[in-house]
Amino acid sequence: MVRLRKVTIRSTDLEVNPIGLGTNSVGGQMFYPNIEDEAGRNILRTAIEEGQDFWDTAFIYGPKRSEEIIGEIFEETNKRHEIVLATKAAHVLKGEEIEINNSPAFLKQAVDNALERLKTDYIDLFYIHFPDEDTPKYEAVGALKDLKDAGKIRAIGVSNFSKSQLEEANQDGYVNVFQGEYNLLKRQAEQDIFPYTRSHNISFIPFFPFESGLLAGKYDEHTVFPKGDIRSDKPTFQGDAFKDNIAKVAQLKKLAADKQVEVPQLVLAWYLQQEAIDTVIPGAKTSTQILDNLKAGDISLSEKEVEAIDRLFN
Repeated sequence: MVRLRKVTIRSTDLEVNPIGLGTNSVGGQMFYPNIEDEAGRNILRTAIEEGQDFWDTAFIYGPKRSEEIIGEIFEETNKRHEIVLATKAAHVLKGEEIEINNSPAFLKQAVDNALERLKTDYIDLFYIHFPDEDTPKYEAVGALKDLKDAGKIRAIGVSNFSKSQLEEANQDGYVNVFQGEYNLLKRQAEQDIFPYTRSHNISFIPFFPFESGLLAGKYDEHTVFPKGDIRSDKPTFQGDAFKDNIAKVAQLKKLAADKQVEVPQLVLAWYLQQEAIDTVIPGAKTSTQILDNLKAGDISLSEKEVEAIDRLFN
């Protein structure tokens, strides 16, 4: 087992391994059509064995299936008490259409439904996954405060909110965690969200830390993505921007080689040096990827190394 330091997610009593696990590949056939449920179970088993104790899931991962498989693993291993579990809700499936709902009644029912799928009587961190257009955000968060007071959830999060929506959601000071897009190629959060979360003692948890594999060093400038692939529509993968990003990653590979670490590990270690960030939640499709990601927690970066990476991607 990789032994890593623990961190406390600020403004909560949640103590976790700083290298968490994003579980959208666990039961996530919506995103990864070829992945099998047993592969997801094996990922979770490895995470338990290796002390990776902060798991992030959502209703829409599957849909529902990721939460169900996590519940199966809790029953199989009797290790629920060792895991700090985050989940999210906001999506309403209506045939092939998806609606977003933040109403207090919806959120309270969504938590009850998630508890049933997860086979647990509490959720450590519950997020409003996306904002809707109608519900006042402080009312939505107020519903989660009721659930927290009732012991059904331990901490309150919001995800994909704009800064103004976050400010409205946190009107009463109840928000503990904000989850948003942030990586070395997409750093807007440093300008708008980080100052607010730092000043209000809210932990920022980034998603897409590897920018669909680009920051993991998987590709070169000749890589072509098939039509329909999510990367084929991302601006960071287009034309000159893609070539420029590949060149930056090549420089990152040199820095990683100098430290005798892998590029993804270096990237994760850099995120953990940011004052706004307590923990990261990279996904994994294999047990090997879990082991590789966990090594990032043992990497110490000097101020000079942090600044070098900062300049490279600024």
